[in-house]
Amino acid sequence: MTDPFSSPGAKAPAKPFTVTEGRREIRSFVLRQGRFTEAQQRAFDVQWPRFGLDYTGQLRDFDAVFGRAAPRVVEIGTGNGDALRFAARQDPSRDYLGIEVHAPGVGRLLNALEADGSDHVRVYHHDAVEVLRNEVADGSLDEVRIYFPDPWHKKRHNKRRLVQPEFAALLVRKLAPTGRLHCATDWEAYAEHMWDVLDATPGLRNRAGARGSVPRPDWRPQTHFETRGQKLGHGVWDLLYDRC
Repeated sequence: MTDPFSSPGAKAPAKPFTVTEGRREIRSFVLRQGRFTEAQQRAFDVQWPRFGLDYTGQLRDFDAVFGRAAPRVVEIGTGNGDALRFAARQDPSRDYLGIEVHAPGVGRLLNALEADGSDHVRVYHHDAVEVLRNEVADGSLDEVRIYFPDPWHKKRHNKRRLVQPEFAALLVRKLAPTGRLHCATDWEAYAEHMWDVLDATPGLRNRAGARGSVPRPDWRPQTHFETRGQKLGHGVWDLLYDRC
């Protein structure tokens, strides 16, 4: 598949990933681009050559990209990039890949990475499934992080959730033998769904035991919305799985 962006500053949305349901194709996410500011546009124009990776559909040599051999962390759905930025600043010993389809969020993250000088971070503006499947070698990831993915809370939309058996099997293939998967959600029904899928996935072991969660790890910053939700009595579930 050809990357729909002809230049780093292009604003057209990436083609949504689709999954096959019988003979009908359905989208796994809806692209909500929002307002694209001049600063975010400049980030694509100026910072993309330094921090951005254009999707090619070919296996990529990330040691060459980063100029070193280091453990590698992928965050899927970086949003505005706050968690990825925090992690990169706290942990310069590992290389980070962020994947996000929302252009304004990518632009904001590019500006933040430039401000921090975080040369051990690269960003894809593309669908995560295609990036993982085609550009990331099997067994090469130290960790995969999925924080607060769209819960698709209506029952008829549950099949659109990112965490599905096929996707979980893909993650297992990409994780190193000692790798881990960290998911977080503030939607209890999605936590239940993730337990249903991930606890049953060969090659993953729930660190907290069957249908268990862990306290928020130090490497995941608490968001403003998370803090507000907890004050209202909302729950947050961190699910941590080891590759086994």
